[in-house]
Amino acid sequence: MGADISVRFWGVRGSIACPGMQTARYGGNTACVEVRCGGHLLIFDAGTGLRALGNALLETSSTVDADIFFSHYHMDHICGLPFFAPCHVASSRLRLWGGLLPTTRIKGMTQSIMTEPFFPAGPNSFSARIDFRDFHAGDSLQPHAGVTLRTGPLVHPGGSIGYRLEHGDRSIVYITDTEHRPGKLDPNVLKLAAGADVMIYDAQYTDEEFATHIGWGHSTWQEGVRLADAAAAKLLVIFHHDPKHDDNFLDGVIREASALRPQTLVATEGRTLHI
Repeated sequence: MGADISVRFWGVRGSIACPGMQTARYGGNTACVEVRCGGHLLIFDAGTGLRALGNALLETSSTVDADIFFSHYHMDHICGLPFFAPCHVASSRLRLWGGLLPTTRIKGMTQSIMTEPFFPAGPNSFSARIDFRDFHAGDSLQPHAGVTLRTGPLVHPGGSIGYRLEHGDRSIVYITDTEHRPGKLDPNVLKLAAGADVMIYDAQYTDEEFATHIGWGHSTWQEGVRLADAAAAKLLVIFHHDPKHDDNFLDGVIREASALRPQTLVATEGRTLHI
């Protein structure tokens, strides 16, 4: 039996936010993806796009109940958390999920980024009820009945976590901040992405750029095409755009990528996919 999933992109960039005229069409906020399934709200990563999502949520409801899943704890994926308005609403119920990378706990990460000299107020300033939930890469999570997330390790400095969300007979995978090995498809990515309806993939570079960014922990849109084809994923979404890749550059990426694989999109802020 089918089960609808919707995916909305609130932040699609990597490394650092880059607002401006040249990034206005695809967006300049860092990673944040909203997923709705079975009446539940799940959020993947808390980059700068999280702020706008939080404001939008409170425009329609005075109470927010959500799960936030972190791929890892680099600044571009966590810096939106202190500015997520539901954190400051007492009726909100939030669950923060993070993998131990390798030993950092999700609560400790939150406390670290919200202390002087980095931030003027600590997490005690949050009014919402927040539960911190740690897990290990490879664990299977079930945040709600009928919603399962399978996890796996990715290749990134300090570690990163990939997710496969399954609801009914639908599935999406969120695979960002991972570095491939040229000529060898990552078995962990293939396992997560096998037969997925949507594969969101870290494509910060092109194959030509990758040679000068080995060790930086990111992949290419061409590798995304190769992986999606091998995994028989239905729709590939190119994600985590490099800050220097402006709108015109990304127009070129989608032309080239869709010529190789028609079922391909470039992630764009504000775009919603219905699965």
